[in-house]
Amino acid sequence: MQQGRRDFLRQSALAAAGALGLGLTTPSHAAEPVAAPRRPNPIGVSTYSFWRFNGPKENYSIESCIDQAAAMGFDGVEILHVQMTSEEPGYLQNLKRRAFANGLDLMGFSTHQGFVYPDKEERQRNINRTIHQIELCYELGIPTMRLNTGRWGTTKSFDALMANRGIEPALDGYTDEEGFVWVIDSIERCLPKAEQCGVVLGLENHWGLGRTPEGVLRIVEAIESPWLQVTLDTGNFLEDPYDKLEMLASRAILMQAKTYYGGGKWYTLDLDYDRIAAIMRKHNFNGYVSLEFEGKEDEKTAIPKSLALLRKAFR
Repeated sequence: MQQGRRDFLRQSALAAAGALGLGLTTPSHAAEPVAAPRRPNPIGVSTYSFWRFNGPKENYSIESCIDQAAAMGFDGVEILHVQMTSEEPGYLQNLKRRAFANGLDLMGFSTHQGFVYPDKEERQRNINRTIHQIELCYELGIPTMRLNTGRWGTTKSFDALMANRGIEPALDGYTDEEGFVWVIDSIERCLPKAEQCGVVLGLENHWGLGRTPEGVLRIVEAIESPWLQVTLDTGNFLEDPYDKLEMLASRAILMQAKTYYGGGKWYTLDLDYDRIAAIMRKHNFNGYVSLEFEGKEDEKTAIPKSLALLRKAFR
């Protein structure tokens, strides 16, 4: 009885609407869902882009980098740990306040460590250092931290390493196989702190045992934790970068995008960011793209040009 009454009222309403010229009809099937437009990737900038190890870091304070990033139109800032002038709580909280006041995310924390050491005590020192860095990352409210494998150190200068395309031999008496065991074990020891703090570690393709996509994947897949993903650097595959970037794209939590206006300090890559953006879209990368400007042009002109390039590619 109730069902019949509801049908009668519904039909009466439709008839009345038709009489008023509202054009309402009984739908024959549900409306097709309309896909939402894809959200552009947010674009950030590393404080390294302003400094690039040129002169004293005090000349390129994190505070000034935050202010300049906001004025240039970035969405966020990635902090280079060694560029910080303090680790005191007041300093860390001031950086958070300054970024928020500027409408910026603090979205990445780029740190240095290495686990490719035969000496177990040296590996433990680097584990302790990494755990401390995770705690700093948490205090800054940053959700992801760049991690390195480290390297053998048989090449005595970074200039020499770059001249040799990032390749260096193992220490006498040791092999890369042993190095991978040390790295995997060391990172596993850092993950409980990462999970506790809610900080995703992003292993970067950054020389050493992480020089190749195969090396990075070997470590990440051996550990297989949601708290260990990949920080994908577009400028650290010196030959045939696109296939290598695609190998890591599905595991990327943050992308560091290199540009080289004015020519690079060690090398210059002619990177096709439209092609790179297409690769990342294919693998559903929705995260931050963080500019690492590494050229010789003045940062005040090169960084805005780099932002325009990345906005266009990742729009």
